[in-house]
Amino acid sequence: MDYFKHDTAVVDEGATVGTGTKVWHFSHVSSRAVIGDRCSLGQNVYVAGNVRIGNGVKIQNNVSVYEGVVLEDDVFCGPSMVFTNVRTPRSAFPRNKSEDYAPTIVRKGASIGANATVVCGVTIGPWSFVAAGAVVTRDTLPYSLVAGIPARRIGWVCECGHTLALSGGRAACPHCRRRYELVQESLHKVGEE
Repeated sequence: MDYFKHDTAVVDEGATVGTGTKVWHFSHVSSRAVIGDRCSLGQNVYVAGNVRIGNGVKIQNNVSVYEGVVLEDDVFCGPSMVFTNVRTPRSAFPRNKSEDYAPTIVRKGASIGANATVVCGVTIGPWSFVAAGAVVTRDTLPYSLVAGIPARRIGWVCECGHTLALSGGRAACPHCRRRYELVQESLHKVGEE
């Protein structure tokens, strides 16, 4: 075993957990889940079967990653944030087969704040930032900062996570010096100083 599992954690047979990953207290990784290298699953995290989690992902306490969710490399999931996987849940009409689940994709480097909710069927763009408590009901653009209920873009963020101030459709991060350009309402990285 090339990963750490706390004594209270459960990793079902048939799950794949990458090198250097840590599975902390009272967490459960289901059979057929695939978790990459160097990830951290905080206390009371649940990972369902058929979930794919990339490398370097950090999932804070009390997060459930249900079937239909894909987390690409370097994603951050804040404490108690919520994923859903069925658009029209009903107790009397169970929808618990793979074909019932609407896929949700969180692209490389994206961050989701504490207590945010991501409604199934959306794509969180690469390096975007979902504010704490936001409810994401539609796709987010790369590098976008979204907040509110429902979540709307309120700004832009650098790959390092700091907010960007655009001037004339361009921005340079004062912290890491990465440079960006706004092209047709979408932000693109154009280089680093």
